[in-house]
Amino acid sequence: MRVRPLRAAALAVLAALLLALPFVAHRAAHVAAGIKAKSICSGVFLSGRDPAALQREDLAPYGSSPLDAVSVQVDRERRRVSASMFGLGENVAIYRDGLGCTLTAGAAPEALAERVRGLDLAPRPARPLPVAPPDPGRDARLARVFDAAFADRPDTPPRRTRAVVVLHNGQIVAERYAPGYAADMRLQGWSMAKSVTAALVGLRAGEGRLALDGPAPVPEWRERKDDPRAAITLRQLLQMSSGLAFAERYGDPFADVMRMLFTEPSAGAFAASRPLDAPPGTRWEYASGTTNIVARVLAQSFASPQAALAYARRALFDRIGMASAVIEPDASGAFVGSSFMHATARDWARFGLLHAQDGVWDGERVLPVGWVAFVRSAAPAAPKASYGAHWWLELGTPSGSEARLPPNAFHVAGHGGQFVTVVPSRGVVVVRLGLALAEGAWDQPAFVAGVLDALAPAD
Repeated sequence: MRVRPLRAAALAVLAALLLALPFVAHRAAHVAAGIKAKSICSGVFLSGRDPAALQREDLAPYGSSPLDAVSVQVDRERRRVSASMFGLGENVAIYRDGLGCTLTAGAAPEALAERVRGLDLAPRPARPLPVAPPDPGRDARLARVFDAAFADRPDTPPRRTRAVVVLHNGQIVAERYAPGYAADMRLQGWSMAKSVTAALVGLRAGEGRLALDGPAPVPEWRERKDDPRAAITLRQLLQMSSGLAFAERYGDPFADVMRMLFTEPSAGAFAASRPLDAPPGTRWEYASGTTNIVARVLAQSFASPQAALAYARRALFDRIGMASAVIEPDASGAFVGSSFMHATARDWARFGLLHAQDGVWDGERVLPVGWVAFVRSAAPAAPKASYGAHWWLELGTPSGSEARLPPNAFHVAGHGGQFVTVVPSRGVVVVRLGLALAEGAWDQPAFVAGVLDALAPAD
């Protein structure tokens, strides 16, 4: 008879589960509080939005979730936001000028503020992007394309388009904003930050401070001579082909990506701790952790944390007039290069225009020669040559869409339908920002194809 042993085993499992419940509840509450504290902090202090609007327009669209049970306190005087779920998992985000919001991850807010004391991250004044002269035919055609982009109907998934900007030959030919949003409002780019991180790596490589080939300088991988991760190169990281295991599941509060973004003091160190799951360079897998390893490598290439934090502003944003742009760091001081960047729609367009012009701005070379060609070259392991080096080369289209773009189009993409599409052969850059959550809610290739058709008679 095995009844007693089986019963004993069942009781042991039940006891283990009961003992684990407080830990599980605390972890879930900590992630949920981190999401809400970070979202509200960036929305209030970077975008200038009202907390109630952020709850209604940014969080409520996800439907009923644990976020509903998270209470938030906004302290405008001390510029911090705290959040907790029934008193569990308290998480605090602080705002610092030029750096946006950072989850403290247990660090004292005063200590994080002290780290950047005296650091000047104020942007240089930027010359506005030129606006194309009116063209009644072109403008009417683009207006019809925009009407469809901003329309939300009961019979289709909501698009929630917030901003659209189209550049043609370096000039703004059309832009539009949803009610409550404006040209001077910074908006979250989510994974569009990945492509900006790639540009910063390109700049640092051009200075001779980083090398694409050879082992990536990750301390944890070099500590043991037999660690197979030590063979991973920066090129493979940029091409999402590191072979590291990483769970990119946003609906799971216990997945790697959720823990990394909303609970860990160092996103890059956490991602670097993941084990190898495939030989480097042999498997493509989209992973935000990969980008944060890259961002940490970037930060550690400087002599001081202050120099690392100032680099994006000094080396990139000021040079092309992205005065609104802010990449937010984690508590360790490295940028959360996978996900946390805000900029106006026009400044996202500037970033696309830099790449449309092969890394040159106002006659000055900004990105190294060959860098744009590198990021838009297919990663060897990427399926159907769809991905380059932190840039998308092909975008999936919703079922039934037959939109086809010129073969040289390439894209920056982020959660919720954030896009910058660059079409060099047509001199076109298309920015779309919003919160399209349902599958098929936003079709960027179809939208860009409509824009190109609207511009075609004027070419």
